[in-house]
Amino acid sequence: MILSRRFLLQNTIEPLYRVLDANLNRLREALRVVEDYFRFIKESPEICEKLKLSRHKLIKIEELLGKEQLLKSRNTLTDCFADENRPEELLRETTDDLVSANFKRAQEAARVIEEYSKLTGNHEVSGIAKALRFSFYTLEQDSMEKRHE
Repeated sequence: MILSRRFLLQNTIEPLYRVLDANLNRLREALRVVEDYFRFIKESPEICEKLKLSRHKLIKIEELLGKEQLLKSRNTLTDCFADENRPEELLRETTDDLVSANFKRAQEAARVIEEYSKLTGNHEVSGIAKALRFSFYTLEQDSMEKRHE
């Protein structure tokens, strides 16, 4: 793995991989929430399949970054938000609110992965994350009709 020399001079590798690990987890979780909505509530196999394929692309990202390095960098004990709920996270009144919030969460996490992976020098990861992010924008829009049936 080629890491940006500038990043290595200024920082250690662990915080970078901690950011990537947290956002891979965030993205996977958000996709699972949306997938379960379309699987169990809307019973839409075509949308579920797209979401499942997206989740499987995260395996490729983890392989490219190094699963051991990602896991080794994880530190939930010092995460300042690990033990509390943000007020906006508690505002879910409808399933549409839930699905919308998790599409946004997935899009944001993909963007973070896209940007931070550039510091690893692994442009393939950045490209995959960017493609995923744009696919979530499209899927969110395409699923709107199904959500309101």
